[in-house]
Amino acid sequence: MATLRRLRQVPRHLLVCEKSNFGDDKSRHRHLVETHYHNYRVSFLIPECGILSKELKSLVMETGAYYFVKNLPLHELITQEFINTFVKKGSCYALSYNTNIDEDNTVALLPNGKLILSLDKDTYEETGLQGRPSRYSGRKIMKFIISIDLMDLSFKLDSKKYERISWSFKEKKPLKFDFLLAWHHTGVGDSAMMSYFSSYGIQEHQPKVAVSTMTELQCPVLQSSELRGKPGAACSPGELLDWLGAVFSNAKLNNEPNNFISTYCCPQPSTVVAKACLCTITGFILPEKICLLLEQLCRYFDEPKLAPWVTLSVQGFADSPVSWRENEHGFQKGGEHLYNFVIFNNQDYWLQMAVGANDDCPP
Repeated sequence: MATLRRLRQVPRHLLVCEKSNFGDDKSRHRHLVETHYHNYRVSFLIPECGILSKELKSLVMETGAYYFVKNLPLHELITQEFINTFVKKGSCYALSYNTNIDEDNTVALLPNGKLILSLDKDTYEETGLQGRPSRYSGRKIMKFIISIDLMDLSFKLDSKKYERISWSFKEKKPLKFDFLLAWHHTGVGDSAMMSYFSSYGIQEHQPKVAVSTMTELQCPVLQSSELRGKPGAACSPGELLDWLGAVFSNAKLNNEPNNFISTYCCPQPSTVVAKACLCTITGFILPEKICLLLEQLCRYFDEPKLAPWVTLSVQGFADSPVSWRENEHGFQKGGEHLYNFVIFNNQDYWLQMAVGANDDCPP
């Protein structure tokens, strides 16, 4: 019975909402986008819009390539050549692919040069490297976190520390992973990563883009000044987030009696818009590209528009070892870590940040 009760419980989650203005010097919007490193889906919704502007369409189609490398030895990410070519000359991102954070060994490379390893107990002990217990191991510690600063190592390639790490990854406990890789840089050809990992059969991928136009869409009424919502006048950020989830899932919003899939209906008060444009980008999407998209959506209201607001939603990889910055990320029942901007026509915005059961409060 205790097991059944646990299964019926709604998974714990944390949702943080804040309000600011893009013109405010203390606004945190750019920093929070830049420090959410591993993103797999970006969606933006524009009410009262039937087709994307050429500026938005151009940005969407130029989100940038990412790469897939199969069975890449981990020691390749700590070589002097790799650090000098990619880590020091731009922002390099890597994430182990098809690894489950709560079961498997997982790896992430952050743009600040930190290499994060989330290892099971046996693997951790076999590496012989120093780390710390995972915060989400429970009473019996079964996962450990190792953090390696590649920028620091690059200045100490003749040190005992570098020799020990290199020996561990090459000889003592050689580890291989399938990796997603991406690199944001200036002044170097886009083929650099393809040629560097050519011996490992690297594949280049472009993000998938889906654009759809919805008609007669029932939308919640929002007021930028009412962050908690106002009964009868404006919906709350939590109600909006639920509604966006339904829209992104293409769920019916009218709670019809014969609909046995969803009983959800749009929160009140609401209004019906003639058209709404939804664009979804899926892949390995860099924070730098999301910043550009956010800036363009802010400029959407430079000219008068019927839409009172637009949204930009970003979802992180469920099995990334980190959420924001170097905050440890867990999975348990959902693995979610995401954020959503509501951009109002007066340049006010709401920022909603959500994580699941095994995470600290978002920054």
